[in-house]
Amino acid sequence: MTTSTSTPLADTDEVTFADLGVPADLATELDRLGIDAPFPIQSVTIPEALAGRDVSGCAPTGSGKTLAFSIPTIARVERARSRRPAALVLTPTRELAAQVAETMAPLATRRDRRVATVYGGTNVKRDIARLTSGVDVLVATPGRLADLVQRGACDLSEVRIVVLDEADRMADMGFLPEVTRLLDQTSSERQTLLFSATLDGDVDVLVRRYQSDPVRHVSDDPVEEQGVVSHHFWSATSANRRPQTIEALRAVTPAIVFVRTKRGADRLAKQLAKAGVSTAAIHGNRNQNQRERALAQFADGRVQALVATDVAARGIHVDDVAMVLHYDLPGSDKDYVHRSGRTGRAGATGIVVTMVMEDQQKDARAIQRALDLPSGSAPMDVAALRDPAGQAPSGRRGTHARPATERSSDNGRGSGDTGKGGHGGNGRRRADAPSGGARSRSRRARSRSRR
Repeated sequence: MTTSTSTPLADTDEVTFADLGVPADLATELDRLGIDAPFPIQSVTIPEALAGRDVSGCAPTGSGKTLAFSIPTIARVERARSRRPAALVLTPTRELAAQVAETMAPLATRRDRRVATVYGGTNVKRDIARLTSGVDVLVATPGRLADLVQRGACDLSEVRIVVLDEADRMADMGFLPEVTRLLDQTSSERQTLLFSATLDGDVDVLVRRYQSDPVRHVSDDPVEEQGVVSHHFWSATSANRRPQTIEALRAVTPAIVFVRTKRGADRLAKQLAKAGVSTAAIHGNRNQNQRERALAQFADGRVQALVATDVAARGIHVDDVAMVLHYDLPGSDKDYVHRSGRTGRAGATGIVVTMVMEDQQKDARAIQRALDLPSGSAPMDVAALRDPAGQAPSGRRGTHARPATERSSDNGRGSGDTGKGGHGGNGRRRADAPSGGARSRSRRARSRSRR
């Protein structure tokens, strides 16, 4: 269900993009991509954004926010001059920036507009060359963009459309001071679209400071069926935490193992590999090619475990993750949710295991209370890593099972918000709907049940 300050469309299953006022050429392109029916957050935000209003959109991960701002941005953006982009999308991570750009690309091509990304871990000279040739929509992470502005390679004074994507995550990662410095350099006549999983706290500060009479829309309707996810809190010590992790990974893969630091990710990945668990590490010190290679190896089953810092908690979507293991306790209940959301997607079963050190019992209980999870921690119980039917969770059981190769979509075209995939199917395809396999079947079944 979607609530808003304006009247929401009652039955989004019967609404088309043309009904929302999307220009015919862009609606045609969406149809070509197999996307012909919007999700709730798109239905209520796109008309307002196309009209030029400031919009605050609040919806959970996977609800279609990317297309919700991509369509009006491409529809309204003007031609840009050299080094002076006309629209700016700020994202917290390089992976999300790449995904947003790929989502926008076919729409931009239809309108003869240029989209480019700038983020850390890539060649800055390439970024400068792109900006010099002219970029209509610039998708950026705050740090790299600030560097380019300081170098004089980018002037934000003609930016008249600003999108803040995953604004709450940017706040969590400490980017707000940089974000505000960048926004202060954009045109005073800009339209500001803000999308976030929450609109409180620091995000509300952004709303009040940078939006003018914004319309607010809140959607609690997730786009994918959530499966049964079991949560296990295991008591751990410095001596047994790693052996317990190895035992859990020998029982259930593929898995994402979350650690607190970059150095810790590299160290644990090497230790797991020595124990016979094939791994890849992903964190902020890895360049983009290394990060993309690690994700590809994990997605196609060449490695059993992805050892990651919180950079991977959002913006990365891989199907069939059987288990999330918190090697280091999450810093907050919000971090727990973001990390744990990598499993149990699209109706699949999933497992979340959290290692609780002796001095972390109080912090663990705070997370459990906030999320209404069973309190306390227990000794390791590998046998309990089963779904209610006594079967292993979705994914690969044990270390010799066949790899899962299918990847998911948040925009109707493949992995993450932007991957590639098929567009087939018998029913109407909704924007940001998953493609292929169980996710596609789940979405079609759900759509039929709502019509």
